[in-house]
Amino acid sequence: MQKGKISVVGIGPGGASDLTPAAAQALREAQVLVGYTPYFNFVEPWLSPESVCVKTGMKREIERAEAAFVQAEAGKSVCVISSGDAGIYGMAPLIHEMERQRQSGIKIEVIPGISAFQKAAALLGAPIGHDFCVISLSDLMTPWERIEKRIVAAAAADFVTAVYNPKSQGRYWQLHRLKELFLTERSEDTPIGYIRHAGRPEEEIHVVTLGEFDPEEIDMHTVVVIGNSQSVIYDKNKIITPRGYYREKSDETAGIGQQIMIRSFQTIESELKNKEIPLGKKWALLHAIHTTADFDMEHILYTDENAVEDLYRAVEDGTLKTIVTDVTMVASGIRKGALERRGIEVKCYLHDPRVAELAARKGITRTQAGIQLAAEVHPDALYVFGNAPTALIELCEAVRRKKASPCGVIAAPVGFVNVCESKHRIKSFAGVPKLIVEGRKGGSNLAATLVNAILTFDDAEQLKPGRDV
Repeated sequence: MQKGKISVVGIGPGGASDLTPAAAQALREAQVLVGYTPYFNFVEPWLSPESVCVKTGMKREIERAEAAFVQAEAGKSVCVISSGDAGIYGMAPLIHEMERQRQSGIKIEVIPGISAFQKAAALLGAPIGHDFCVISLSDLMTPWERIEKRIVAAAAADFVTAVYNPKSQGRYWQLHRLKELFLTERSEDTPIGYIRHAGRPEEEIHVVTLGEFDPEEIDMHTVVVIGNSQSVIYDKNKIITPRGYYREKSDETAGIGQQIMIRSFQTIESELKNKEIPLGKKWALLHAIHTTADFDMEHILYTDENAVEDLYRAVEDGTLKTIVTDVTMVASGIRKGALERRGIEVKCYLHDPRVAELAARKGITRTQAGIQLAAEVHPDALYVFGNAPTALIELCEAVRRKKASPCGVIAAPVGFVNVCESKHRIKSFAGVPKLIVEGRKGGSNLAATLVNAILTFDDAEQLKPGRDV
């Protein structure tokens, strides 16, 4: 007896317009159709009057697959119907697994359909315009621990994420947990769209932010689509995730080095967990991360309120005329073109002939001695520290004794001895605008880039770094 075949057909999300011609033809030609009972309501217009329909209820997938093989092994042309795309959380994997087990030699074809997340995305505009993933919250056959790892990975990797099986009568808390996990990696302003009964007459479309999203509004007939860090809401109920066609246009007025820096800043900005920070601090933060490739700067870069803005204003009005650094490495990292444009000079007293004698006589470090000399000549300078905590402590003492009144301080000494203490000390001076890299981290390159951020703050609004590179 000649064996039949099994066509596993994706019938789409349910609307007649979303059934592909190939799927419609397979439905018409099938002698036997096997599927979940409600799905037959969507395909009835395409069925032949002679077709035999084998219907089963929920959670009877294995029974349906076995029925399909019995009919096909008897020589019948069988169509197994599956909502959306049969290969995405559908019947196709089970049919292939069962053939592998039975070794019956039945020919199997999979006819793709429009998946629910594709339909939902189309209704939302263009939320999956860039890399995306799909996660099911059903833990019937996948341990929740593994699902949670996938959620964390998707959130951290900035994937646009479609969520299947978000909720059921028995699964009431998993979507709450997903929101909690996404909020550890994404901004509260991240767009979310959720579609109930996509493609069907009772269809509902909702667009909110991750912070506003209420899992209690979701049911088992809903697909949730979470945007990435670049996704935006427009026209109230549309989401777009750009590919980058506009942002990738090069600025012809910028040199190659500056173009690379601009693209780097755009990348860094897109990966920031907290985008709702004042422009001054954000500009400094982008410089700090660009220099170090360390996103921990989001947590450890402290700035006084309006510190960058106030120091830039001092640059503009000529109040800031001198920058004093603790070591020459900091001075060498400050852009010479910016200093020349602004008429600002940089001083480092570390190699002043008087320093060695003063340090030996007082029993202090050479960097401390250099700051003592600097405070006498430039008490109102911008003081920048990228190496020596003892030098920062020396400035604190000068401020406390009213021998110095710096227009600002950048505190980024690095190391393990007295480093944190020195930063705590300078932080206590409320009247001095400060940028501080808290904890043990810091360095000359980091201190210098924070100065460059101040000198070029007028480029922050357009996110156009790299002037004078």
